[in-house]
Amino acid sequence: MADKPPRRPRAETPKGFRDYFGAEVTERKAMLDRIAGVYHRYGFDPLETSAVETVEALGKFLPDVDRPNEGVFAWQDEDADWLALRYDLTAPLARVAAQYRNDLPSPYRRYAMGPVWRNEKPGPGRFRQFYQCDADTVGSPSVAADAEICAMLADCLEEVGIPRGDYLVKVNNRKVLNGVMEIAGLAGDDKEAERGIVLRAIDKIDRLGAEGVRALLRGGRKDESGDFTKGAGLASEQAEVVMGFTTAKRHTGAATVARLRELVGTSVIGAEGVAELEAIAALLEAQGYGPDRIVLDPGVVRGLGYYTGPVYEAELTFEILDEKGRKRQFGSVAGGGRYDGLVKRFTGQDVPATGVSIGVDRLLAALRAKGRSAGDTAGPVVVTVMDRDRMADYMAMVGELRQAGIRAEVYLGNPKNFGNQLKYADKRASPVAVIQGGNEAAAGTVILKDLILGAKIAESATLEEWKDRPAQVEVPRADLAAAVRKMLGA
Repeated sequence: MADKPPRRPRAETPKGFRDYFGAEVTERKAMLDRIAGVYHRYGFDPLETSAVETVEALGKFLPDVDRPNEGVFAWQDEDADWLALRYDLTAPLARVAAQYRNDLPSPYRRYAMGPVWRNEKPGPGRFRQFYQCDADTVGSPSVAADAEICAMLADCLEEVGIPRGDYLVKVNNRKVLNGVMEIAGLAGDDKEAERGIVLRAIDKIDRLGAEGVRALLRGGRKDESGDFTKGAGLASEQAEVVMGFTTAKRHTGAATVARLRELVGTSVIGAEGVAELEAIAALLEAQGYGPDRIVLDPGVVRGLGYYTGPVYEAELTFEILDEKGRKRQFGSVAGGGRYDGLVKRFTGQDVPATGVSIGVDRLLAALRAKGRSAGDTAGPVVVTVMDRDRMADYMAMVGELRQAGIRAEVYLGNPKNFGNQLKYADKRASPVAVIQGGNEAAAGTVILKDLILGAKIAESATLEEWKDRPAQVEVPRADLAAAVRKMLGA
């Protein structure tokens, strides 16, 4: 019996991952460059850390995760160390701040951009690898650092093309929530598990609504698919204290602060959180950031377990249609907060820190939903090949265009079928095609075809049909670069 030939590998992306092609990569880079410009203007320095950290350094801070290595892509190294792909850009920053604490300025202001990986159940629009774009201040206990991050986040959204009125940066404070939990009888180390469930439940209020959150605060909740999520097991009165916190937002910041002060009652930590919120609101107002851009909102809690003070989230308020054609708000594209305990894990000493993370893919999707491209995604000018023996002439043309700063390429497929060259130019989203046959070469001219103005190329287009179309000019060969630039400008 003959050996079976080896099975060919399947050409498919692993579950929960995806590939990014030309325009998407170009748009992402253009958007990140604009955001980096804002970060830079605020005095933040770039930092690139390794994609791999020790599991011990990363810590266990992902929401909805109970086992140490769950939620991350981890493996055991040959010397028995557990390593993992980073799940965010904040945990590596805490390691860097501790490792280089004698060399870095304090406060240390850094921004970082890059992919992160989470070993979570993928879903529509939810991938296991995604981009983040962070800015953090390490070493400042002042709430002025938190206020600055919120202002910078608002500036970033406007810089990339989200107009004022289409977004809100919402600010809250975990100390206020801790005070509310204290009043609800959830203080103390023995209540840590319940507090974690409460945090994650409140964080889902936009998605699940009040009744869904109330179910998670009590016995638990069954979703549409039949999956059951265990609740915090709170008594009815305890659950209502927490629910009161989620609905504490009022028409003005001052009224919201007054309501929160009522809710935290005699809790010292709660009162401290309310005072910090008041200070942040005053600092932002002094810089001209009004409630049309940044608001106090007790509904913001953030799911990650390491936040210790102010927390914030950027929400896009314009409407889009979901998969079922229903109108809904676009939702959150960024979030962050103060995490004073993260560096302490390494040093044993309190190191205050605060920062924000922008969900790059979400923000790009928002820009597309608004009909705004973050970057120039036009393809290259294509120099077509009419005579393969004259390849040197075509290479000279493309060289001139590139020297003039114009993105250009020579068609390098089989030049026999001219229609295929035009289809190729169309597929590349090329703005202009350059054509020079024997007659044009003898006359010292080239034909430029404006593909943006011209109709899409018919599959059976012959060269003569192509030449007869509008938006086509014949120019002297010597004027090639100037004429192409003029056509691109038009």
